[in-house]
Amino acid sequence: MSEPWHPHEYQLRAIKLLLSQGSGGLLLDPGLGKTAVCLAAYKILKKKRMAPGGMLVIAPLRPCYSVWPNEMEKWAEFNELTYAVIHGPDKADMLALDADIHIINPEGLAWLFDPKAKRWRNWTVLCVDESTKFKASGTKRFKLMRHHFPNFDRRWILTGTPVPNGIMDLFGQIFILDLGNALGRYITHYRNQYFHVEPWDRYNYIPNHGSWEKIVERIDPLVLRLSAQDYLDMPDLPPIDPIYVDLPEEAREKYKDLEDEFITQIEEGTIIAANSAVAGGKCRQICNGALYINAEHDWVSIHDAKLDALEELLEELGGAPTLVMYEFNHDKERLLGRFGSATPVLGGGTSARKADGYIQQFNDGHIPLMICHPGSMAHGLNLQETCHHLIWFGLTWNLEYYDQAIARIYRQGQKNPVFVYHILAHDTLDDRVMNVLADKDKTQKKLFASLTTR
Repeated sequence: MSEPWHPHEYQLRAIKLLLSQGSGGLLLDPGLGKTAVCLAAYKILKKKRMAPGGMLVIAPLRPCYSVWPNEMEKWAEFNELTYAVIHGPDKADMLALDADIHIINPEGLAWLFDPKAKRWRNWTVLCVDESTKFKASGTKRFKLMRHHFPNFDRRWILTGTPVPNGIMDLFGQIFILDLGNALGRYITHYRNQYFHVEPWDRYNYIPNHGSWEKIVERIDPLVLRLSAQDYLDMPDLPPIDPIYVDLPEEAREKYKDLEDEFITQIEEGTIIAANSAVAGGKCRQICNGALYINAEHDWVSIHDAKLDALEELLEELGGAPTLVMYEFNHDKERLLGRFGSATPVLGGGTSARKADGYIQQFNDGHIPLMICHPGSMAHGLNLQETCHHLIWFGLTWNLEYYDQAIARIYRQGQKNPVFVYHILAHDTLDDRVMNVLADKDKTQKKLFASLTTR
């Protein structure tokens, strides 16, 4: 049975933004109802006959199939809206449907906008859900869409993590809204006006003095920032207390060899890192306890220190439903070896149907432990029903993945304090990753604090 939708005051403000101007960005935390806001704004446009071509939604695959359809089915306010998900072998048939809303994932855009196929429909509204997928203007998906953005009368973007790697990430997303009016038409202009590089580091763009204020002033009319903690009754999110392990002596030697010399010896042969980036990746693998030895991703075990620490922590949690985040595939395989091959995994190779079954069982309290890759669960999952513990076995450099993974359980409906744990190898690159994440988070929070909430 559908429920009546009664918008909160902050949702009414968001709707007003989307309707009062040709484009708008909702920088709303998970749980604040971005999807419902867009549906409400579109429905008003439709009622006023201001959206004759309907709406095209571009979203990650799981929100395509779950979040958007579920919102239209959950709320009686939106039951009358029709939709079609353009994906899979029947995508041409879905495109042909006379639906109010067509939904597609970014990977399907090359098919949709193939110039030889002429599949374009005269959509009125474009909604880019999780707009950080378009933060880099040099990607194929952005270049493909760049010439189509002007064809939409209205353009909306949605994200809770607009600058996962710094304010350089704003260019592509803001371009969707205003076609370059605020930050320039080309990324090179944006870089030259607001950033500089140091002679010793030509790849790290540093904001000029005063750039923050200028950028915020230019984008502020286009976006609305709202925090879940300001508008929802959210539980505590205690500070993270890292759990450190010491690398065994032999593992430490291999780590130092790769860190200092880009080469180390193992029983299976010589491991050589081509450059510092490759060496860093291999060092981080050793931190977790294993190492890839060839291009086919065969791997060898190096130590079990993190596995032992994880097992001790899980014993302390006493069987409480817990998510364990991994980074490398050998992490997953070793976790399954320690905790059982039947342990559910949300990651590469897990079908959508199987993942949905795991999620349902996990939320029902039938699964105490689920192993997850942050790239496979960053968007569109609600796992807060029974879970309030999340453990990072291997940290990610990606702040968007990091924040969104935590947001799967720290969101509206969570009734308990949420505990996040980092298992780190002492005196290694693990500390560096944690510090980089903290710095990126400070940048994002600085942006949020600078934007007005109207």
